[in-house]
Amino acid sequence: MKFGYYTDKGLPEGDYRCPSWDPMPEGKKNVVVLGCSHTYGEGLQDNEHWVHFLAQHNTERLRYWNLGQPGASADKMVRILYGSEQVLFPKIIIACWPSWNRRERLDNHAISLTSNNEYLKTESALTDRNNFLKNVFLVEKYAEKNQCKTFHCFAQESYQEYIKGLNVLEDYTIKNCWPYWDKFEQRQHYDKPNFAADGKHYGVEHHERFATLFLERFRLKLC
Repeated sequence: MKFGYYTDKGLPEGDYRCPSWDPMPEGKKNVVVLGCSHTYGEGLQDNEHWVHFLAQHNTERLRYWNLGQPGASADKMVRILYGSEQVLFPKIIIACWPSWNRRERLDNHAISLTSNNEYLKTESALTDRNNFLKNVFLVEKYAEKNQCKTFHCFAQESYQEYIKGLNVLEDYTIKNCWPYWDKFEQRQHYDKPNFAADGKHYGVEHHERFATLFLERFRLKLC
């Protein structure tokens, strides 16, 4: 099925940090991990981002696919998920939601819009929240249709105040939302602030720590 930029038979163009899926290996459940540059591992080596550390868990039964994209919005994450349906056939979905004031503009080509973009000037905290909830709904409906497990986490700690009371996230949300990823928190927990090679994104210690915390909470469900 294909309508404009939306299809269930192929991922949007991008540099995905995962093995080739053609041909698709057999015998394991596929775990797709969606997100922005924090999930992609901007400024890090292939063996330094949190999805790599997560992928060391239950390797006999699970195969992980890092579908994070730098600058991705929740809109783009959902488009990537639906594009993976007939390619990766995911059975577990992990969504690490980025800043929810981002959007994806579909014009002559797809454009990721981040804060301060002129097209976002008419948006508000309320429209940002509702757009985010729309995308959560689309992920959960996809999971319901395809009998997938879902897990939600967040690239910014500020999400915690917004997710309280959202029943769709109640069972699977990491309540602290990317613990210790705030730059101020870095200085409290590390002798030196830890950054990736680009000096902007978080470093390998933070990625490894988050993977550990994720597994502490979800190890028994992630199977």
